[in-house]
Amino acid sequence: MNQKLQSLLTLLKTFSHPAAISELSEKLNVSENVSNRTIRRRLQQLIELGLVESQGKNKGIRYFPISIRENRPVSDLDFSDSGFIFTAENQTLIDQIRQPLIKRAPCSYNADWLEAYQPSQTYYLSVEQRQLLQQQGKPLMDELPAGTYARKIFNHLLINLSYNSARLEGNTYTLADTEKLLLEGKIAANKLDMETVMLLNHKEAIRFLVDGINRLEINVDNIRSLHYLLADGLLQPEEAGQIREMGVRISLSTYIPLEGKQRLTTQLNRIVSIAQQIQAPYEQSFFLLVHLSYLQAFIDVNKRTARLTANIPLVRHNLVPVSFNDITIDDYNSALISCYELNQIEPLAQLYVWSYLRSCKHYETRAKSLGIDTLRVKYRQPRRQLIADIVTQQLYDSAQEEYINNYLTKNVPENDQKKFVADLQHDLNTLASYNIAG
Repeated sequence: MNQKLQSLLTLLKTFSHPAAISELSEKLNVSENVSNRTIRRRLQQLIELGLVESQGKNKGIRYFPISIRENRPVSDLDFSDSGFIFTAENQTLIDQIRQPLIKRAPCSYNADWLEAYQPSQTYYLSVEQRQLLQQQGKPLMDELPAGTYARKIFNHLLINLSYNSARLEGNTYTLADTEKLLLEGKIAANKLDMETVMLLNHKEAIRFLVDGINRLEINVDNIRSLHYLLADGLLQPEEAGQIREMGVRISLSTYIPLEGKQRLTTQLNRIVSIAQQIQAPYEQSFFLLVHLSYLQAFIDVNKRTARLTANIPLVRHNLVPVSFNDITIDDYNSALISCYELNQIEPLAQLYVWSYLRSCKHYETRAKSLGIDTLRVKYRQPRRQLIADIVTQQLYDSAQEEYINNYLTKNVPENDQKKFVADLQHDLNTLASYNIAG
């Protein structure tokens, strides 16, 4: 590989998110004058070499490296990670918390870290990350009631989120066996009872989340309800849904969580209070994932509770749920420990975004198979307004065609125009008293 390709690959690895051509151009042109076309050609060469992957289309296309981490021992590598790699900066943090415990100082719960967060001023996710999540995770159903999208893809969400969340806890059920258990009630052979119960509990918790989304606010009672459903049968009955009274410790970490039921209750209320003030759904989701995991308010099942709670803002806004696809246990736990011991959220943010984008691909395919006409939904209001203009202005033939073409040029991307016109013509041809409303 020549030096220019190597330089571009090295530059890509410095980004904490899939990078746009414009971002790469801005960095490269500091040292050399290179056109976007040249950058695109070099990226294509890297893709052909199997070193870079792209996602999105046209102006929304983004690029990211796909190589195995060089800094980890071969025995630690999980080749099911589908190419995730921490950025150089994040890998430095990960290496720091992967040192032997004896080399890492003990640390306790840092309430000041939470209090430093100011809603609408502080953001854990960067502008670029939030924009990318919004662009990729919006299944174009924002005009429909809360939870519509999640209900449409319920079985797929149920299987995918249950499988991945349980997998991150060491559950050995395969994806296929998870589907048979949750949809057909068939228990896989040679599995521990607790593994089966763990997955069935996810089913109940996810159903509670989706079915009750119109009334499901971010509050302590609902978080406790999710914990109860996830922990039922795995913990003592008096521990499910209850704030813990005993101390807990985190394996492979020097972090010592907060103790005392009253202190934990106060802090959980404070987390909820701040979360309720966060307007951006992805930021709210990630904030909850970080701080519910960090607080460890329950005797066990804290991370599972955090993962499902993090989905409340997404389901409510008809966004693609976060299912934690393709994340390795090692990477996930290391990113969390970076939050616990260093109060550094960047590795977990990178992991969240990367996994979410992979979730989007899974759910997009599923939505299409269920007949969700995303482009029709996306342009529903503009199409109806255009029809209203045509009717009220009594536009026919060439005048109508000219009006539509002018509208397309100004308002509809070229790739969407053919579908937009087809939907428009269908609606015009079938216009009647029952469908003229709106």
